[in-house]
Amino acid sequence: MCYNISMNTGKTRYRIIRSRRKSIGLEITDDGLLVRAPMRASRREIERVISDHEDWIRRKTAQHNQTRAAAEAQGRLADEDIRRLAAQAKEYIPQRVSYYARLLGVKPGRVTIRKQKTRWGSCSTKGNLNFNCLLMLTPPEVIDSVVVHELCHLIEMNHSDRFYANVLRVFPDYREHHAWLRKHGREIMARAFADAR
Repeated sequence: MCYNISMNTGKTRYRIIRSRRKSIGLEITDDGLLVRAPMRASRREIERVISDHEDWIRRKTAQHNQTRAAAEAQGRLADEDIRRLAAQAKEYIPQRVSYYARLLGVKPGRVTIRKQKTRWGSCSTKGNLNFNCLLMLTPPEVIDSVVVHELCHLIEMNHSDRFYANVLRVFPDYREHHAWLRKHGREIMARAFADAR
């Protein structure tokens, strides 16, 4: 069910999803503001949280709309496009994994390519690596930055200073390319997912 709340910027429409969570969370989607709330949270409590985060909502909504507009300008990715990107990734990314694994002295497990909505890569406790096929829409150095990041989790399963020391040891320009992905990643995701943000 959708509701309206008056804010300084006018009426804001929001939708509530209740679950067994402990706190109220806010999310900007293509349909507007989504509130994830505990089962017993009152409307008054929910609207107080929304009001307290008015600046955040306005900023994130503008960012979301800008991302959608940029994605629309570049064109949505069809299923055929995704299949092509996945095929390219399955050929290219394992080669980069092998290259950097030798430099780091690690032995990764299985390398899997998927279309993912929120992650560019991940490393399981068993040493298996997973990469997003949408990485093929980024520069090669950005792909390498994600590959090195995940491989370094085979040494340090955290984001400690030691972890980043290993990353920078084999990929000194990591922060530059990681920043590129943070800046442009949402736009790429939005081309593949209608409600990416």
